[in-house]
Amino acid sequence: MSHPTLRLVQGDITRLAVDAIVNTANTSLLGGGGVDGAIHRAAGPELLEECRAVRARQGKCATGQAVITGAGKLPARYVIHAVGPVWNGGNSKEDELLAGAYRNCLRLAVEHNVRTLAFPNLSTGIYGFPKERAAEIALREVGTFFADHFPDLEVTFACFDTENHAIYARLLAAPEH
Repeated sequence: MSHPTLRLVQGDITRLAVDAIVNTANTSLLGGGGVDGAIHRAAGPELLEECRAVRARQGKCATGQAVITGAGKLPARYVIHAVGPVWNGGNSKEDELLAGAYRNCLRLAVEHNVRTLAFPNLSTGIYGFPKERAAEIALREVGTFFADHFPDLEVTFACFDTENHAIYARLLAAPEH
């Protein structure tokens, strides 16, 4: 069975020269704090305009869903805006919603012929999703999707903080990866 190429980096996702980066968007798609704010600042006003156009066409982006735009001034070609869930103790389908966000990003990547894709740690910042649980979901969804659909993709997990980086490094070193 073929697997995507998985990479792990610690640093700023806005500096990665890949086909697409994933943004930790909120439902408004209009920017925010953390990774979302950093991506919007680095991309420039073009990104906000594209997000406004998406909103004009479809309204807000629901939790667990994703949309794609150009990348403005970023070194990537696209930004895939994924809306992960806010952690509510695990009783509000957070795992399923986070898995859906990853699957929808991967689906959009395939549809737009993306060969290199970088994910941040979805929902683990201000949204409070437990970091280890989120990493396990991310790795499972990427592995499952590409084993079934599209194994020729390079996926980078871009961890801004050392805690997430250490979690991913440990999980990627496990025998099943």
